Amino acid sequence: MIRIGIGGWTYAPWRGTFYPKEVKQADELRFASRALTAIEINGTFYRTQSAASFAKWRDETPDGFVFAVKGHRAVVNKKVLAEAGEPLAWFLKSGVAELGPKLGPLLWQFAPFKRFDADDFAAFLALLPKEVDGVTLRHVVEVRHKSFLVPEFVELLRKYGIAVVFADSEDYPAISDVTGDFVYARLQRAEESVATGYDGEVLSRWAKRARIWESGGEPDDLDRVSTVLAEKRKRDVFIFMINGGKVRAPAAAQALIERLA
Repeated sequence: MIRIGIGGWTYAPWRGTFYPKEVKQADELRFASRALTAIEINGTFYRTQSAASFAKWRDETPDGFVFAVKGHRAVVNKKVLAEAGEPLAWFLKSGVAELGPKLGPLLWQFAPFKRFDADDFAAFLALLPKEVDGVTLRHVVEVRHKSFLVPEFVELLRKYGIAVVFADSEDYPAISDVTGDFVYARLQRAEESVATGYDGEVLSRWAKRARIWESGGEPDDLDRVSTVLAEKRKRDVFIFMINGGKVRAPAAAQALIERLA
């Protein structure tokens, strides 16, 4: 399974570019979920959503559609991650399980100043549950400090079966090592001057990488931290067009979906 999407679905510049003018704002999720195959919910980082909201989003989207959900900042901003158990439980009980089969990975995004502390990070990974209210959970971490660019970090993630974000960004380190049972990439270099965000050659490269990841391989044109490759087995792949020339994110996602069709 390869899922391609964007971050959120409410963004004024998308009205008239991605959303036809006749689409009401209340119907934007319905439209986006039929044009794309996944959406990363970012608002959950700043405030919890109600169980009713998650249920509403589930019911507005078609079968097979997937939401990635960003974990609340109260969890990832803990100075001592080993003490994140209480906010973690609170967040997971807020209603994310209402998404049911449409719940994709939970994204735990750490601040750029958060450094790698092996013992504390291991304690955090040990806190991440495999299910909530009968719904299976999959976790992915996004680290943005260069201290994580060590094989010990990759080994730790593989020990706990947790995926790591590949960030295609000018600002954050890129880690393409496969560490979990799925791959999660956030592409952040779209250009507003390009109608599809990325030119055709770049999109074709990402399509090729997505197929390699899905088949169980690791692209040889991306930087890895460890020299040890992951076990070769089929994996789900999630790719999100984030920031960059944000107005072009939906077009970029649709163009990549077309190349993978």
